Amino acid sequence: MFGKNSIRKLVTTLTAIAVWCVYSSVAYAVPGSASGDISVTGQVTVNGQPAVSNSTFISGSSVTTAAGSRATISLGKTGRVEVQENSTLTLTFSGSSIIASLESGKIQMSNAIGVSTSVTTKHATAIADAGQANNFYVQTACADTWVDTVSGVVVLREGTSDKQVAAGSSASAGNIQQAGCKPCLRPGSAPETAVAGWPWLILLAAGAAGAAVFFGTRSEDTTIGGGTVVVSPAR
Repeated sequence: MFGKNSIRKLVTTLTAIAVWCVYSSVAYAVPGSASGDISVTGQVTVNGQPAVSNSTFISGSSVTTAAGSRATISLGKTGRVEVQENSTLTLTFSGSSIIASLESGKIQMSNAIGVSTSVTTKHATAIADAGQANNFYVQTACADTWVDTVSGVVVLREGTSDKQVAAGSSASAGNIQQAGCKPCLRPGSAPETAVAGWPWLILLAAGAAGAAVFFGTRSEDTTIGGGTVVVSPAR
């Protein structure tokens, strides 16, 4: 006949076994995390650790590239993400979605048809059209965020305002004039050079007038004959 202590031990053991069985069945029922392949050039870290090419990139990881460095994350048929230099990105993905959080820098996103794709910065969110394949760039800095669409259609959402960015066009969000921030100079965004200002136009006009007077005076002092130029004595 079992004593009270033996019964307690038996109950405790059976309870532990039951809990372990329930936990194991739940754990095995959870699907594994989505993963892709990463290739790197230069100094790249994933979750703070140095990354090497042809290694596995797990969904939910963060990648950071140094100056002159870049990383390409291949997601198979789902799409691809290219992280350019001086960038920090957190990437979450599955077979039907790609969700990126871009802290700084520039990335190029490519997604297949039917894959929901978005990139969020502190200024706005770029949302690709899941009904087609898309290829677009997102760049963010202290003051603003830019979206350039190579192919497909992307919507740049800033608060309650949406801007449609079709292939071959670009759009921005944020405040370029924000104090303490160095704006990102993009093609065509640099200010006009001073040579186009009115002071230079006046100087150029004065110079042209002076040249006209000079050559006009020279023509009075020269005679052309027999193919020889003769300069008259000084008056």
